[in-house]
Amino acid sequence: MKPADNKIYLASKSPRRRELLRQIGVEFELLLLRDAAPRGPEVSEEVLSGEKAEDYVVRVTREKAEFASKMMMMRRLPARPVMSADTTVVIDGRILGKPADQVEAMDMLRALSGRTHQVLTSVALHRDDETWQTLQVSDVRIATLSEEMMRAYCATSEPYDKAGGYGIQGLASVFIEHIAGSYTGIMGLPLHETAKLLNQAGIPVLGSVS
Repeated sequence: MKPADNKIYLASKSPRRRELLRQIGVEFELLLLRDAAPRGPEVSEEVLSGEKAEDYVVRVTREKAEFASKMMMMRRLPARPVMSADTTVVIDGRILGKPADQVEAMDMLRALSGRTHQVLTSVALHRDDETWQTLQVSDVRIATLSEEMMRAYCATSEPYDKAGGYGIQGLASVFIEHIAGSYTGIMGLPLHETAKLLNQAGIPVLGSVS
């Protein structure tokens, strides 16, 4: 496939990923997958029985990129590489997705309070029959949180569209005691690793990133 230009398609609804791509000067168009009724999601985010967190996030990310690439061809859109990403939060082997309600959000924050957990973000870039993919893992330590602090946070809209029930770039930044890894990876798109994938696919980001 000869790329139509130096743009990519981004198969993600995350406004944070859009902001991060713009931050490094990457031009993109959205190619969004359906995740709601009546026919259900085009790529399931259900965890398979016995599936480890690392395997889960890598699989879902790859499936999103490959499915979005098929959509591009079916719609006869200009040919471009397709990027997808997925982030999950893990503690004690437990995968924390996006909380459905305040009860789930409070439960997640209680599990994270005063402890270190892992944030896993996988990025995939698909072109033709080739997929480049990376997995970035960061450690995040959250301070011990009072019930009052957790209730106040869960009364905002912030926890409910984020894995683990918190956003490091938002109000929850006051909870974070320490991180080891990639700040942008915790946000949802590790920029160093993403730039390397883009360069591999022929989309230059400030020249070559080693």
